[in-house]
Amino acid sequence: MATIVNTTEEEPMLAVVRFTAELAWADAGPEVADPEVTRLCLEAQEHILAGRWLDMASLMLASADLLLTSPSRVPDKDLECILSVICSLVAKAGSEDEALQITDLICAKLTQQPDDKPALRLKVLFSLYNLLPSPYGKAFVYKKALELAMAGKAAECIIPSFKNIDSFVTEWGIGNLEQRELYLAISRILKDHKGLTKDYFNFLNKYLATFKGSDDDSATIGDAKEEAVAAIIEFVKASNLFQCDLLNMPAVAQLEKDEKYQLFYELLKIFLTKRLDSYLEFQTANSALLKDYGLVHEECITKMRLMSLLDLSSYCSGRIPYSAIAEALQLTLTMLCQINDDEVEQWTVKAIALKILDCKVDQLNQTVIVSRHTERIFGMPQWQGLCTKLGVWRGNVASVINTIQANKVTEEGTQGMQGLMIR
Repeated sequence: MATIVNTTEEEPMLAVVRFTAELAWADAGPEVADPEVTRLCLEAQEHILAGRWLDMASLMLASADLLLTSPSRVPDKDLECILSVICSLVAKAGSEDEALQITDLICAKLTQQPDDKPALRLKVLFSLYNLLPSPYGKAFVYKKALELAMAGKAAECIIPSFKNIDSFVTEWGIGNLEQRELYLAISRILKDHKGLTKDYFNFLNKYLATFKGSDDDSATIGDAKEEAVAAIIEFVKASNLFQCDLLNMPAVAQLEKDEKYQLFYELLKIFLTKRLDSYLEFQTANSALLKDYGLVHEECITKMRLMSLLDLSSYCSGRIPYSAIAEALQLTLTMLCQINDDEVEQWTVKAIALKILDCKVDQLNQTVIVSRHTERIFGMPQWQGLCTKLGVWRGNVASVINTIQANKVTEEGTQGMQGLMIR
């Protein structure tokens, strides 16, 4: 097995050309192989001397084609080394356009036969990504890596990078349509990973949020219906999600008048704006639909009880009687048809544990005193309410500061008078 030794800047490239050429012509015999190997090496030298890096990339990739189509003939470590040397050509390119052309050639070669050593191919793509100075080039390579991970069923190799997507998008400076494609591709990768349902829901949200309801979206927004339904189902299923902005999104709002998906919009509206009794009516009429989409009735009741408790917190001025909680959550009564205090307190504690409610339980007066609750929808009314609260807080702080300053002036004046009296 040939070994590539770094002795000069160009030699690794020539060594790769020689190695791959010898491997390609190994079965032809020395009389045929030697002239071909020599010819390829001379051609490579000419490209290097002339600085024709795109031509050099084409030559090296053509010679390395045998390694990619039959990688079992070369150990993974050597194959990775060879491909890394080819990727290094982007750093030598004389212009951004040439670097992008080289990148395109490398990506096209690496994404062929994605089922064959996808993890190694992805590793090389990430090396190429890090070599590129161009934000556009980085975005292009990452997109190819996503495609390769999906086709090669190697999602575990790329999922760790998803936590950095927001910073990537900022760095790449890509437009709304490119972001839409990116978020959709990521959500499809995450869809089949059960332990990542929250991430799946988040990227579905990012994808749906790219539809602004403008004329530019009118031709494509219909394509988002299935993802909108998937996001609704994921929200309803999630036992730790009690707030979302789906209702305000045009991609979701279109379901309200859609014959096929209208019921899903109604279900979302129930979970975000109504109480348990509305869900029970919906479930009675559409139990088969909920079951078909994997929604468990008992789990939905649990979530709707907590949602109903949040709704009560919004309309009871911070003080919720036990009787109101028992009625809204449809809790069981005692044998004497009285409110079951234990159940009321259990659901209150559950809401506190989930950090969707901050409150105190006044057992003597059978009242829950709420200091903070999670808003199921955080739209313009909620922002306005927050603005009002901040205004009040700012006024209170200013009043305290003025009082302190006034007291300070009075105290200084008193001390001055006392000084005069002593003299």
